[in-house]
Amino acid sequence: MEPLHLFIVFLVTGLIFIGAEIFVPGGILGVFGGLALIGACVTGFTAFPGYGAVVALGIIALIGVAIFLWIRLFPNSSVGRRMTVARDLHDAKATETGLSELIGKTGSTLSDLHPGGYATIENKRIDVITQGGMISKGESIVVVEVEGNRVVVRKTDTPANT
Repeated sequence: MEPLHLFIVFLVTGLIFIGAEIFVPGGILGVFGGLALIGACVTGFTAFPGYGAVVALGIIALIGVAIFLWIRLFPNSSVGRRMTVARDLHDAKATETGLSELIGKTGSTLSDLHPGGYATIENKRIDVITQGGMISKGESIVVVEVEGNRVVVRKTDTPANT
């Protein structure tokens, strides 16, 4: 392959891989893209004798401009708005409050629990997990344990107080 064609292949491949890294995180595509751009810099010396340094600096400048434009324009684009958090989450809580008050309360299952599912307890829809085994939809349950957001229930014969 001629050095000019190899230069173009490396340059285009590197830019595509780095662009794809944004949508497929993990670093592998970014590393391959960076290596392809380094390959474009190296082949630029043979494709453009006497101008290899200028080509390498041009590629570095192109990357700098692309990063600048990415930071300035992407967050305001329709794709960027869908990929980023739209609201401030400084008040967000990792655990739901008040679940520990459910210990001993009865309810009924809204779905089959095997072992996780949904139940109604005190007129609230709660994500629950069984203590062991499966519980069918519509069965009466009692809350036996709460650990963070994990609400553990077991089947009971006591009618539900939904």
